[in-house]
Amino acid sequence: MTFKQTIPLDAPVLDHLRRDFPKLRQDMTIHEALASIRSQGVGEKIVYFYALNETDALVGVVPTRRLLMESLEKKISDVMIRNPVTIPHTASVLEACEYFVQHRYLAIPVVDAEQHVVGVVDISLFTEEVFDIAERQKADAVFEAVGVRVQELKDASPFKAFRFRIPWLLATITSGMACAMLSSFFEVTLAQSIVLAFFLTLVLGLGESVSMQSMTVTIQSLASTRPTWPWFGRALRREIGTALMLGGSCGLIVGMIVWLWRDAAMPAVVIGMGIFCSILTACSVGLSVPAVLHALKLDPKIAAGPITLALADIFTLLSYFTIAAMLL
Repeated sequence: MTFKQTIPLDAPVLDHLRRDFPKLRQDMTIHEALASIRSQGVGEKIVYFYALNETDALVGVVPTRRLLMESLEKKISDVMIRNPVTIPHTASVLEACEYFVQHRYLAIPVVDAEQHVVGVVDISLFTEEVFDIAERQKADAVFEAVGVRVQELKDASPFKAFRFRIPWLLATITSGMACAMLSSFFEVTLAQSIVLAFFLTLVLGLGESVSMQSMTVTIQSLASTRPTWPWFGRALRREIGTALMLGGSCGLIVGMIVWLWRDAAMPAVVIGMGIFCSILTACSVGLSVPAVLHALKLDPKIAAGPITLALADIFTLLSYFTIAAMLL
């Protein structure tokens, strides 16, 4: 399948919106909504209707099927889908494509900072205007175009590939040196209980794995959510709740193994608590780094990985050795 790109992927999505869509009030009945739709008229291929509040802010989406099948006396607020997925008006065509890849909707509204609908992007824009698809067998072919970044890297020159990959290695070197210095500060603690060194790799590995899991979930959320302090607070509470369960279970399992294997109760407690604290901090780091990068208008997909791993390693070792120094 071949593609002929006719619109730059970095073009503003505002230049390619549909504006021929009816707007409904959430306090309307379905009977009133249908009458309003008839009077306003609808554009081609309309599959969703958008419900607004008294300030014209988007509050819900009503699929056509619900509008036709529900009782005429019901209000729009009773049948609409709340918390709809939206695309910010500052997005590019490529970023809009990523929304379709993640959510697979046929249309997504574009909103401004006050949640006012400025237009709608539907799948026909990408199939008919952005790409000339030689063999249009499936609409999913549109989503393949989002892999343009991967394709560019795949065909890149050695120098370009080096430039793309070296920041990850430099971040690893930096975090590795910081971890080595931290270990040297706690040399006496390690000498007192050599069993701590046996499980150092395990503790670091758990912290890195959990931080990358949290980072991946956060980046996916940021693709469809405008980060705010309330959003961050809710996400942090969710991550901490997950981390408490993950850290408690992993710490207990490893601590029991250490105790049974080495017959060393206090080192087992230290290692279990170290794992618990490392997972707790790793979840927080995995959430915070992409959110901060996004707030600074940096690409979290590129920069979040090395920074998250580096911070996760440093905080993991710091908590691990601090607990050991206090209890041993």
